[in-house]
Amino acid sequence: MLREKSCTILIAEDDENIIEVLKLYLENQGYRVLSAPDGVKAYRIIESEHVDLGLFDIMMPHMNGYELIRKVREKYNMPIIVLSAKKEDSDKILGLDLGADDYLVKPFNPLEVVARVRSALRRFYDFNTGTDEVKGQEVLRYRELTLNKQTMQLFKNGKEIKTTLTEIRIMMLLMQNPGRVYTKVQIYEYLRGEYFENDENTIMVHISNLREKIEDDSRNPKYLLTVRGLGYKIGTARG
Repeated sequence: MLREKSCTILIAEDDENIIEVLKLYLENQGYRVLSAPDGVKAYRIIESEHVDLGLFDIMMPHMNGYELIRKVREKYNMPIIVLSAKKEDSDKILGLDLGADDYLVKPFNPLEVVARVRSALRRFYDFNTGTDEVKGQEVLRYRELTLNKQTMQLFKNGKEIKTTLTEIRIMMLLMQNPGRVYTKVQIYEYLRGEYFENDENTIMVHISNLREKIEDDSRNPKYLLTVRGLGYKIGTARG
């Protein structure tokens, strides 16, 4: 069960003003907050301290945010939220593709950052303690795909597919009811607990990344299908 006051948030950001503001809002909610002015120092903190969630800027000296996400994902499984002035879709796609769970564009509302931090931590710890809302068997199967809900692992033909927590949760939602169509809003609310209008493309990015990982041909998917005008489902074209 999540105990927010025991959670440690790491802010990797070279703007001291942003750090001060975020630290004020996060500590007011009971979080322990650490900070680093660049990616190298941030990674050293992660190696020496238990960090529950990372808030990473992209444009930092010594090691940028993209490099930091990649390096963290090689060894650690924790929620990562990007905070960046880079607002192009390609920047957001790259951040999510490297393993970020969320992406916020500067300038942002500190209250929204706090809401996303709370949501990310809750879904992470709820998932890891087995209390998420998907009930039933601990292993989900669809054709060559197998998802173990306890270990957060996805397999295809017995071979593990490396995924982020967000990707695993999308697959878990879809695989529990093969053939059922879920809208982008339904998926996003399942993941975050609330829907933010400025993130309508986020689900599309995660779906695209999943297709690259699970499909033999991502342009002609047979597992993760788009139902035009409605949403997504796990199922073949023939049902």
